[in-house]
Amino acid sequence: MSTAEAELAQRFADLNPATPLEAERAESFLLSEADLYLNRELTWLSFNGRVIAEAEDPRNPLLERVKFLAISASNLDEFFMKRIGGLKQQAVSGVSELTPDGHSPHWQIDHCYAIVRKQERLQQDIWRGLREELEAFDVKILHYADLSPDQETALRQNYFTNVFPLITPLAIDPAHPFPFVSNLSLNLLVSLRGLPRIGIPDGDGNAGTPDLALFRVKVPLSSGVARLVRVGHGNHFVPLEEIVANNLDLLFPDAEIVAAEVFRVTRNANTERDEEEADDLLAMIESELRERRVAPIVRLEVIDKFDPVRRGMLAAELGLDEHSDVFEHAGFPGLRDLMELLGLHLPELRDPPHHPVDQPRLHEKRNIFHILRDAGSILLLHPYESFSTSVERFLREASTDPKVRAIKMTLYRTSHDATLLNYLIEAARNGKQVAVVVELKARFDEEANIRFANRLEEAGIHVTYGVIGLKTHCKVILVVRQDYNGLRRYAHVGTGNYHPDTARLYSDFGLLTADPQIGSDLTELLNYLTTGYRPERNYRKLLVAPTFMERALVERIEREIDLKRRQPDATALIRFKMNALEDVDVVRALYRASEAGVKIDLIVRDTCRLRPGLEGLSDNVRVVSIVGRFLEHGRVYYFRNGGNEEYFIGSADAMQRNLESRVEVLVPVEDPVLRRDLETIFEIQLQPNRCQWVMNTDGSYTRSSSAMSCQQTLIDRIERLRKNRQRKRRGFARRNPRG
Repeated sequence: MSTAEAELAQRFADLNPATPLEAERAESFLLSEADLYLNRELTWLSFNGRVIAEAEDPRNPLLERVKFLAISASNLDEFFMKRIGGLKQQAVSGVSELTPDGHSPHWQIDHCYAIVRKQERLQQDIWRGLREELEAFDVKILHYADLSPDQETALRQNYFTNVFPLITPLAIDPAHPFPFVSNLSLNLLVSLRGLPRIGIPDGDGNAGTPDLALFRVKVPLSSGVARLVRVGHGNHFVPLEEIVANNLDLLFPDAEIVAAEVFRVTRNANTERDEEEADDLLAMIESELRERRVAPIVRLEVIDKFDPVRRGMLAAELGLDEHSDVFEHAGFPGLRDLMELLGLHLPELRDPPHHPVDQPRLHEKRNIFHILRDAGSILLLHPYESFSTSVERFLREASTDPKVRAIKMTLYRTSHDATLLNYLIEAARNGKQVAVVVELKARFDEEANIRFANRLEEAGIHVTYGVIGLKTHCKVILVVRQDYNGLRRYAHVGTGNYHPDTARLYSDFGLLTADPQIGSDLTELLNYLTTGYRPERNYRKLLVAPTFMERALVERIEREIDLKRRQPDATALIRFKMNALEDVDVVRALYRASEAGVKIDLIVRDTCRLRPGLEGLSDNVRVVSIVGRFLEHGRVYYFRNGGNEEYFIGSADAMQRNLESRVEVLVPVEDPVLRRDLETIFEIQLQPNRCQWVMNTDGSYTRSSSAMSCQQTLIDRIERLRKNRQRKRRGFARRNPRG
């Protein structure tokens, strides 16, 4: 514990108020102390450090380590686009309001930059080591200088045929404006001598040859060209930028190539406008996308041998501070492109293949709505259980079932092959009423969602864009079916997007249910989303944001406090599993609960403002982060409630933006059998295991020394249950032969 933290804990311990009112005031004052709260940006960067640790861990297969390295680099790209971009906007606008942890935008930028530079140096060190290890398996990332003459000739011919036509050199001189540089593009700053510049007079008034000419040459990766170019037929590659740099004579014949220096830029992605000012939301989003392409640059990356004068010129032209906004790489810039290596067919360098199993209750071939009507509710655990035979099946059968009258759903992100959209279109063709709430402002998926929305509308589907000023982040499907005893509603509520690809990579939960009250609540919710009309909605089971989810969570925390105070010997327990814990009101309530003696287990993947282990305040709190093969993405909220337990799953993290600026849903899991599944996941992930990192009081993390992965434990457990069911079915078949 640091000195400041020790002083804070002592101040809390020394509080000895004479009256309950004084106690409440003292506690309120203490819980406003900035030292109690960790910084959102720094805790997220700490999470990225845990991803980098997976790239460094020799227990992971070699190509899996490359994958984690590429993910960590991609994470930093998004961090600059979303978080640094936003902080820079605040700094320029003169925002003086401090964060709950007491820091200004400038302070946060400076401290984030210091951490990012350390992480990037570590990434490049790791890459050098991985590159050497890959060579043992004859996977080589070569430099152009390593090639034989025959290899150079072959690559030059391939480049001339398949890449050179895409190259457009742009001059940098008084006669040409500084060229536009696109976001995350890889570029060469080319310096030449001996290039005739016709039309530009020298001192005598004649056309002359300036001493040095500069050009920007974009490496055309955005045109579908691979960055790692294969040499011959093996697994040897050369980075495309080196091929471009070593064949500049095709662009500039007879000129002397002085230098070809690699640089890369990152632009701000925070270009959102006020929806209430927009006459046409679709047109506004399209305009935002255009603005994002030309948004201010927030980071310049250069190779470490970049000429200092040209580096300063480049930073100035891009509107950046050369000393703070420029990041040097002593290796391979744009490490996210290493994802290309994952396409190699080298199974011995990858994790063993994971094949999701069918959810046991959905193994039957009969109508899924009949199964749901009998089961009541079914809990889905992705990616351990199949998305295609559960969620996709739900929509697929709804699209063709003659008794289904209507399908309504929300769509935040989906895959480019748009399998789910095809089912919706099929449903509309079959005469069913179909309505889809498309979130156009799903960050970095806006263009895809606009295309999807247009396609759905062309098929005659009712498409709306949610409520003005709020993102629709909930993941819900409602199917209305004409059953034998009247209309009945069937639903799916999930923690993850309706995206078949990420359903194999992200750890998520879903609830398929025929519960009539949940169906009624979803009808209310979807009517709100399609009309924007805001009467007092009567939700009986769902917790909905921004209406009252935050209040409901805090009230349940306070209920746990009250139960503990009334029954000191009773067990009071709160367990949350989420991506981020950032909302200050929820954190304060958890501090109060811990101080009252409530045991609190928090599984928080990345951002966590709460400090565990402060004596007298948060010493009943345990915070762990799970980082492994699958991205932990599910949200679960548990309250022991004196033995009358409550479990909720849904789309919402405990973040201010989720609870106040998004439409989110938490659905109760009431079946005791399903609750035991959620309890099992908590117990497995809270036990020491290889994926687990335990947060210390200062916000740092210590990795568990256990060798077993909690994610592998779940894979093994579900596979074991599947085999047991198969054996039971075979035994039943032997005992009950047909005929």
